[in-house]
Amino acid sequence: MRIIAGSRRSLPLKTIAGTDTRPTTDRIKETLFNMLQDEVPGAYFLDLYAGSGQIGLEALSRGASFAVFVENVKRAADCIAENIRFTKFEEQSDLMRTDAVSAIARMEGRYTFDLIFLDPPYESGQEVQTLQCLARSSVLKPDTLIIAEAALSTDFSFVESIGLSMVRQKQYKTNQHVFFKKRNPL
Repeated sequence: MRIIAGSRRSLPLKTIAGTDTRPTTDRIKETLFNMLQDEVPGAYFLDLYAGSGQIGLEALSRGASFAVFVENVKRAADCIAENIRFTKFEEQSDLMRTDAVSAIARMEGRYTFDLIFLDPPYESGQEVQTLQCLARSSVLKPDTLIIAEAALSTDFSFVESIGLSMVRQKQYKTNQHVFFKKRNPL
């Protein structure tokens, strides 16, 4: 696993062994960032269920101004801290060692984000609670783009009822990226 492009291009990143995290493959990560290339420079980026931190670090390497990493698995959070130090992004990063919903609540009034990426464990249902929490949070700007990585079978039909709209979907062989924005009031 490595940073694909930008100021830290080709730097290798650590990940933890086992099944506590499921790193996004380089090919899927590259596809994602090709779709986001105009959104990332200067952005405030939130990486929920951050695993090794590779998505937020890729965003920083590609010119994001700041990234917040949220991870509650201790070994994974320790790995993120190492990767932040190794890539020398300490000044542009904040690591929160807690669950996503608690982190969102603690960020109220402190941060607003341009891009939010969430990659909860597949089939866990955590995306429902996390998206509900985000939809009513002040961490969203009117045009914040939320990207969820999920299993192909994940049902996002509930998002309209919580005030979000699905704006794009990209399916791969085994998973998908689903893009959301706040629904405009009528």
